[in-house]
Amino acid sequence: MLDKIESFGPLLIVVTLVVLVLGVAHWLLIKRQSGLGNERLFPRQLIMLGLTLIGLLIIVFALPIEDSSRNQLLGLLGIVISAIFAFSSTAVTSNLLAGVLLRITKPFKVGDFIRIGDHFGRVSERGLFDTEIQTETRELVALPNTFCISNPVTTIRSTGTIISASLSLGYDLDRRRIEPLLLEAAQSAGLTEPFVHILELGDFSVTYRVSGLLEESKRLISARSNLFASVLDTLHSHDIEIMSPSYMNQRKVSDSARIIPSTTVVTTFEASESSPEDIAFDKAERAEQLEKEKLQLMQEIEALEVAIKQVSDEEKKQAMQASLENVQTHLKSLNEMPEQSDSVQE
Repeated sequence: MLDKIESFGPLLIVVTLVVLVLGVAHWLLIKRQSGLGNERLFPRQLIMLGLTLIGLLIIVFALPIEDSSRNQLLGLLGIVISAIFAFSSTAVTSNLLAGVLLRITKPFKVGDFIRIGDHFGRVSERGLFDTEIQTETRELVALPNTFCISNPVTTIRSTGTIISASLSLGYDLDRRRIEPLLLEAAQSAGLTEPFVHILELGDFSVTYRVSGLLEESKRLISARSNLFASVLDTLHSHDIEIMSPSYMNQRKVSDSARIIPSTTVVTTFEASESSPEDIAFDKAERAEQLEKEKLQLMQEIEALEVAIKQVSDEEKKQAMQASLENVQTHLKSLNEMPEQSDSVQE
């Protein structure tokens, strides 16, 4: 009996050490960081999975059995792990690995405007298996992560983007007259550093493109519409028809007739407190604000933890500890907020 206990003694010590190490790692990586969201907990969970597999291998090597039996046990463990991956859905595994790749490369973040294939919208959620975007019609579209890595992703920078409008005008209009008017239209639409390009000298018309920097990319949809409207108002107010010489109208008009509104007022567009984007991208906007608030709270927690270690006054330390607990509670409440479930799968 004593011989058996002695033979299993090293195994018990190894099992105890493995359990203790895994418990401490779980507390440091996950339990202690309970305020983290799923986005930041994911790599920590992968680390815990790897540590658990390593712990199982160590326990197998510590078993008081013959080498042949140990090799068979290791082979059986490998077969079980392989079977788990083999019987699991290929799509699930590939989407999971694609999600890991997206977190490593970081081509976009929550709140960004992106275009993937035929889909355009703001990122409202990044999951382990899919990425959810909110379109300009307020629909929620869930794109598999494999689709996101197998197609080019266009991300609009949050620091600003270039928007433009193209139009065709006849050769009878001097470009030195047109270009200043287009620049004026871009400035009236609220764009900075506007510029004009001549894209094409066609058989019947000249194609112009006016562009400008939009510093607030969240107003992308409205700003593009404002630019189109400003171009119309500016050119019409200067008695310029926006149509090529190949324009054909079935009704008879005199040579002096102008196809423009009778009364034209040039409008200057100013950013308002509310816009269509606030309705169309409401979930994406909330998700972005939530991510920013979480990041700010995490930075505040780190600063308080460092300050508590440096303070010697017990009363100040207790006050700072209470503030730290309040911030951690607030962060935990943000992570426990329920997600909307009205998503559209594609």
